[in-house]
Order: sequence, then structure tokens, then C-alpha cells
Amino acid sequence: MKTSHLVKALAFCLAVLLLPAVSNAQRMRKSPHDTVVNVISDANLRIVYGSPAMNGRTIWGGLVPYDKAWRGGADEATLFTTDKDITVQGKRLPAGTYSLFVIPGKDEWTYVFNSQTGQWGIKRDGTANFDEAKNVITVTAKPRPAEMSEHLKYVFLPNGFALRWEKLEAPVRIK
Repeated sequence: MKTSHLVKALAFCLAVLLLPAVSNAQRMRKSPHDTVVNVISDANLRIVYGSPAMNGRTIWGGLVPYDKAWRGGADEATLFTTDKDITVQGKRLPAGTYSLFVIPGKDEWTYVFNSQTGQWGIKRDGTANFDEAKNVITVTAKPRPAEMSEHLKYVFLPNGFALRWEKLEAPVRIK
């Protein structure tokens, strides 16, 4: 009986100690957050991301520089989850949760699926916050014109997903 009370007391203390951390993380957020889900090839897929607005800014080659790793959204690193092994652009991605980083270029983008999760998306010096040694796969995609989107968003397509923002999207195939 005493052990049960001790466990409850410890759980309560832990919750009280963690509440400020959760609250602070949410206060640090500058953009709304969103989650998109879909099923492709019997795999349940989920992307969780921060959705910044253009606010009159030039996005590609401006706010988001070309040829530099970027968190693929705002605030925390974007998360990509699959409950089954899938192939992305022909490369095998094991079931799991990954941080998703993007390296946009003028003619080609690179998506980076990294096993390090839970981190803020950028370091204090402004560089993407991931350990390259933990990259599971990297795939390339061709950007193409898309309908205007004031807010960054991820959309699922019949055979994959795309990051869409401003007047561009970069689709990735999934099987």
C-alpha cells in the first residue's frame, strides 16, 4: 500500500516538473502546427510539422536559402512516421519515426530522413539541428509549380507526399 502511494507521489512530482518544460516549448513556437495522415501501400503515415506563413516574404532562395539543410517547417524538426517498411523514391525506409529535413535547390530538392528525433529544428547558429551520421536515407525530388499556399503544408498525393509552399511543391513517391 505504501509503495502505491509513493509511486503516485513520484508521478505527480514528475508531472509538475515537466509541465513548465512543455509550456515553454509551446511558447517558443512561432507558427501554428499541423498533422497530416494517410495510408499508402498499407502503411499508416503521419507528418507533424510547424506551418509558417509567407507574410510577404520571398520563400525559396530568400527565407529558406537554396542548398542548405532546413527543418522542413517551423519550430521543432518535422516528424515523419510510418508503421510499416516503405520505399521512398525507390529507397527502403524501415518502420519508425524520423526527423524530416529538406535541402531545397533551384532544380532539385533533397529530403533527409534522420533517426534523431525530438530536437528543435535549428541550432543557435541557424544551422539545421541533426546529426548527419544518423541519416537513414536521402532522396531527391524535382520541384514543380503548385497552387499558391500562404502557409507551408505537407500534402499526401495518391502515390506519395509533397511539401507545398508559395507556388512550389516537391513530390516524393512512396510504395
